Amino acid sequence: MKNLKLFIIAFTLFAMNVSAADFDPIKPTDKLRAEIVEFVGPNCPYEYNKNECTAEVLFTVNSNSEMIVLSVTSPNRAAEFYLKSKLNYKKVSHVPSREGEIFLLPLKMIKE
Repeated sequence: MKNLKLFIIAFTLFAMNVSAADFDPIKPTDKLRAEIVEFVGPNCPYEYNKNECTAEVLFTVNSNSEMIVLSVTSPNRAAEFYLKSKLNYKKVSHVPSREGEIFLLPLKMIKE
């Protein structure tokens, strides 16, 4: 019985820590979004079968005003590498209001 109580207490503490680790990314400002679109450019050098390709870029801005790409989620693997190479460690004009701000930017690239 003691082991069961100890297990329940340990599980509860673990569950509380996991839920505290969740974060809520924010949308970048219009100015920051415009800078990112400029870095990515109008042409997509990789091929994709559909008329459009979507991706979600999760990033932060460090104290040196450099973008740090945390992850890129896209059905197209080439898009992930392309976006990381285009955006990682690029200087932006955004100054973080607080340390550790995490942004989520949805991107849609349309084939012309």
